[in-house]
Amino acid sequence: MTDVLIEQEGHTGRLRLNRPKAIHALNLAMAQAMIEALTRWRADPDVHCILIDHAEGRGFCAGGDIRMLWESGRADGEEARAFFRTEYRLNHLLFTYAKPVVAFLDGITMGGGVGIALPAKYRVATENTRFAMPETGIGLFPDVGGGWHLSRLPGRVGQFLALTGARLDGAECLHLGLASHYLPAASLDAVKAAIAADPGRVEAILSDAATAPPPARIVANEAEINRLFASDRLEDIYAALQADGSAWARKELETLRAKSPQTMKVALRLLHDGARMHDFADEMRQEFAVASHVVQRHDFLEGVRALIVDKDNAPRWEPATPEGVSDHLVDQIFAPLPADEVWTPLSVG
Repeated sequence: MTDVLIEQEGHTGRLRLNRPKAIHALNLAMAQAMIEALTRWRADPDVHCILIDHAEGRGFCAGGDIRMLWESGRADGEEARAFFRTEYRLNHLLFTYAKPVVAFLDGITMGGGVGIALPAKYRVATENTRFAMPETGIGLFPDVGGGWHLSRLPGRVGQFLALTGARLDGAECLHLGLASHYLPAASLDAVKAAIAADPGRVEAILSDAATAPPPARIVANEAEINRLFASDRLEDIYAALQADGSAWARKELETLRAKSPQTMKVALRLLHDGARMHDFADEMRQEFAVASHVVQRHDFLEGVRALIVDKDNAPRWEPATPEGVSDHLVDQIFAPLPADEVWTPLSVG
């Protein structure tokens, strides 16, 4: 079975993720196949629009091939770096794509799925959408452009999502601008067929099919998020949550205590830097350097062991507390790579 189905319907190119047993998590071959198709369609005057969705099964895309990254990180890390290099080139290609791209975030959309969805001009959420960047729970960080996308959300919501891995539904995604449209899942097949038949009307087709979402639950907590997650110092956020003492603050503090202090600090630094970047390629270059370092560090190897391999859900983070993670340690993780290892975007032509 092909892990990504590549089709052309009329003047529309279609990429359909097709690893249902893995909730369509991306692997290297899928990223390479999508790059090849997008590169070909970019130069084809007969293709006017691109649709990205999933074929059978639930969820849009649950992330990347974590088991492979873990096994590679335990060895020389080369296979992991090859995956990150290609995946980030796919993210950048989509971000800079001149033709309109429509991504359908129907179901679980996490990690690597976020990376191929958020660069799209049109991002369709449904009542099934479950959006999250849960990487700090396995000692990773919100990559695939997370430093760029999350840092541009209202207030401190991006920092909240990056640290806690909180899940958003479709209504919340629309409210925050992560989604451009909210459609009933039952309408998607008809909408995709309509776009394939007349891609020049993609925006009108989506707008005509859109419905009013239910109230966005996150609205009730946005003021608390902006106040309690205001600092770029993890220790300050812990202290603010502790001092607040509300049930919500206590719950979020417990959530943070289960995450890797090291990669929470990496996430805060990533969003701080990402907010100030003017070129998405610079973001991906920095994230590749960080990923190249993190994938071979203790917390990633331990986090995947605890949550995915052994499933004891008891990771032993090193350092175990925010105070133990020095600025020097974070600087090491953000250190530039040697010139011959630096990430570069695909060459155009």
